[in-house]
Amino acid sequence: MKILTCPLNGPRNVTEFAYGGEYKSRPSADASAEVWARYNYIDRNLAGIVYEWWLHIPSAYWFIAQRDTLTDSILRTMSVDAFQAEQSASE
Repeated sequence: MKILTCPLNGPRNVTEFAYGGEYKSRPSADASAEVWARYNYIDRNLAGIVYEWWLHIPSAYWFIAQRDTLTDSILRTMSVDAFQAEQSASE
């Protein structure tokens, strides 16, 4: 059994979760159609450490996971607020 730790609900069986795609910064509202198309339809699909959206289905709680795609291991999980604060601090 594979376990994923939800920041709200703690360790849970991975079957309780749904993958939501890679985390991407949202373009500005006045961005071109090309920029929005890339945002909506193109993923980088990187090998290595990535940030991803995950949903804990029973609680409808969205969060961010840092995952190594080479080993398929979750390095850590965090709330969206914590992730955004971390990103702001690193800029």
